[in-house]
Order: sequence, then structure tokens, then C-alpha cells
Amino acid sequence: MNKYFKMCAPALLVLSLAACGTDKAQEPASTSPETSTVESQGEHAATQTITYLGEKYELPAEVHNIVAASLESMEDAAMLGIQPVGVLEVGGKVPAYLASAFDGATLIGNKMEPNAEAILKLDPDVIVGTSKFPEETAAKLNKIQTMIPYSHISTDWKDNLTVLAQLAGKEEDAKKIIADYEAKVAEAQVKSKEQLADKQILIIRVRGGMMYIYPAGVYLNPVLYEDLGAPIPAIVQAAKAQDELSLEALAEVNPDIIFLQFEESENTDSPKALEELQKNPIFTSLRAAQNNQVFVNTIEPLAQGGTAWSKVKFLDIAAEKLLQ
Repeated sequence: MNKYFKMCAPALLVLSLAACGTDKAQEPASTSPETSTVESQGEHAATQTITYLGEKYELPAEVHNIVAASLESMEDAAMLGIQPVGVLEVGGKVPAYLASAFDGATLIGNKMEPNAEAILKLDPDVIVGTSKFPEETAAKLNKIQTMIPYSHISTDWKDNLTVLAQLAGKEEDAKKIIADYEAKVAEAQVKSKEQLADKQILIIRVRGGMMYIYPAGVYLNPVLYEDLGAPIPAIVQAAKAQDELSLEALAEVNPDIIFLQFEESENTDSPKALEELQKNPIFTSLRAAQNNQVFVNTIEPLAQGGTAWSKVKFLDIAAEKLLQ
């Protein structure tokens, strides 16, 4: 089907695309490649079958053209030194925090709706997307080439990094990144188990002028609650996905420490939301605000959280801010 689709005229592509009309955690699974040979349109074509998070994905035996159709895969590609042929844009360009890693890559649209025609022109061997894609978006991309739905669940970060490394022949690099991270965690835990044992810590993301929190296994939360062993606040335990957080609910928690994330491109209709929040009497009365323990954008605000790039960066920052 992929081969047929690539042979279609551009007009047929447009018609085909026009006809196409929740956060959910997954259990970590092994990620291993398996090479096989299949019959395709009368010719023998070597393929490989990648097993990732319990699902199998058939790809060409040799992968050269990788399209990174998610910020998650872009972050991990930057960690591994992989050069995708296509990457996402934010505001018409590669996100500033990743720009130096992808000089020369073709822009393929935004994270909500990657441009299928732009991707088709790159003749990808694999498209690394995201598990957050709506079904119709995933279907469009799979018509072009196999799309691997890179997990946005933070606890799947090792599986994510491993599968991307296998696609590019960077397995040893991935193993080293994981080993180095685990060594840093072990070192930090010597202090964190004692110093954070009685601390209420929240990571809050301001989007569309509103405050949001995430479940313990999503975004940057695993660094705090799993790797550093900080207690999980009840409000985080109760979160099912990206949950809105009111000032009143925040006041009830009255956290000791707040990591506050604000990205301008996510608050275009409320550009002063961060400033207004920091001046709000309820917010200024919080224990974290009173003790100067509100840390704003300590990590790039567009960072996806559940990637090797995000975890490595945030672990260093959290250890610096929280452990003395």
C-alpha cells in the first residue's frame, strides 16, 4: 500500500487525504528488531519488524530517511545525534532549543497536524510520530509510511530512546545515556530521600492562561516522584490526564516548592497570564511563594517531559534547586 501511495499523482494524494476524515499510560515492553523477508509486488523486499511497546511495525531493512513528526522524537533525536530529514516547526521554524541539532532539516508542519504532502516528498523510511495523534492523523501518516506512535508517557522513556536508537544504529549511545542517567539518580537519591521526604512539590504548566497539572507518570513528574522519591501530592495522584488546577485547589495543597512552566506560544490569547498569576494574592500567600521556592521555566517550557532530553536536563535542575 505504501509503494502504491507514493506512485500516486499529487492530485490523487490531496483527494485521499481529504477523505480521511487521551492520555493513556502503557506498560513498558521490550523493544527489539527482527529482520524478515517478504514478497512484495513480485519482488523480494528485505524488511525488518520492530517490536515496540508490545506492537509490531514493519519497516524497510535499511532505514535512512527518518521523519521526526513529534517534539518527543525530536528531543530524543537531538540526544542521540540523529539527523531526521523532516522535523516539526513552532511558529514557522524549528523550536529554538532544538534548532542547532537540526540545521538543514525540512519543516513538516506543526505538532497538531503534520503536513502529509511535505512528508511524502521526503520519501521517509519511517515516521516517528506520537501516541497523542488523533486516529485520523495517524491514518494519514501510515498511508505514506509506517508511523511509530512514540509514547508521550514519561515512564516509557527508555523504550522510546531504544527504538529510535535502533532505527539509526545508535544502540550503544542509547545504553550510555540510560546508564549515565541512572547513575545520576542513584547519586541524587542519597540526599533526596531525606531532604524531600516531607516536601509537597508541584509542577504546574500554564497553557491558554490556565494552570494544569499531570498524573505522576506524565510530563516531568517522574523525575520528582519516581527518580528523586518526593512524596506524590494527593492532587497529582487524583489527576487522570492534563487536569486544570484552580487557585483555590492550589491554595489547599499549599506546596512547599513549585516548578512553573510558561511558554508564550501556548498562551497567545493570555500573554500576561504568568505575570498576573505571580501577582495574585492567593498565589503570593502560598508557602512556596513566601519562601522564594517558585521556579519559573527552569527547563525549556516547550520540553515534552517524557524524553531522555527532558529527563536529563530536569534531573540536573531539580537536584540543583532541591538538594543542598
